Amino acid sequence: MIKTLAKRYSFFIVALLVSIVITIFNKDLGLKSFSIAFSSFEQMILVVPPIMLLLGLMDVWIPRETMMKYMGDNSGITGIFLAILIGSLAAGPMYAAFPFTIVLLKKGVKFSNIIIFMNAWCVTKVSTLMFEFAALGYKFTIARLLIDLPGVILMGYLVQALMPKEELKRLYKGSS
Repeated sequence: MIKTLAKRYSFFIVALLVSIVITIFNKDLGLKSFSIAFSSFEQMILVVPPIMLLLGLMDVWIPRETMMKYMGDNSGITGIFLAILIGSLAAGPMYAAFPFTIVLLKKGVKFSNIIIFMNAWCVTKVSTLMFEFAALGYKFTIARLLIDLPGVILMGYLVQALMPKEELKRLYKGSS
């Protein structure tokens, strides 16, 4: 049991030990690293529970067949549109998208649509677009969006094409 926990949390343990050593040799730098780590942990604690709640509700309320119909292998442009829409309306940092991705895999969403969703979360989020619009102007925002949208779609299909079929099967099998 202890061996399993040590293996699972080995990165955390090593990072903690390195931070302690840094603190011994440079107190200010060490305390700053602990402060940053605590701040990141605090932010994550505020973001992850609501995401998990929404994911649980989505998992129960939306049948697999519905997700497959609208975002599965035969979803076409509808699946692409929904992937971009969901990713663009999402709130929170990128790490909040990963649990959502597991639910999409579990529901049988086409892999390219999952990649499109994740890319949209990163580059077409409405909150980012509003800030960009105010700070950099509408011409820049629209130009960037017109470049990013085809790139997001292309990336989804390219990643799916480059993924070995056996790896895709393993991903879908492991998520259910």
